[in-house]
Amino acid sequence: MKTIQINIPDTVELEEREAKMLLASRLYEKGKLSLGQAADLVGLSKRAFMELLGDYDVPIINYPPSELDGDIANARDHAAGIP
Repeated sequence: MKTIQINIPDTVELEEREAKMLLASRLYEKGKLSLGQAADLVGLSKRAFMELLGDYDVPIINYPPSELDGDIANARDHAAGIP
């Protein structure tokens, strides 16, 4: 695991756990970390991490619209009996 040291101005009130949650939630949102990896980074269970994601405006299911369009097309083909 990498260790990163960040210097934050004294005027910013930010606890270590909140900083970890901010970083983990954004890395999860960007697809850089899995849900489990992000939860581990913060020291939470997957369930607890998922429950907090809404507080950071991060959706639990991170699915790109481009992939969703493909899945819808596949579902239509399957329903129509097209292999």
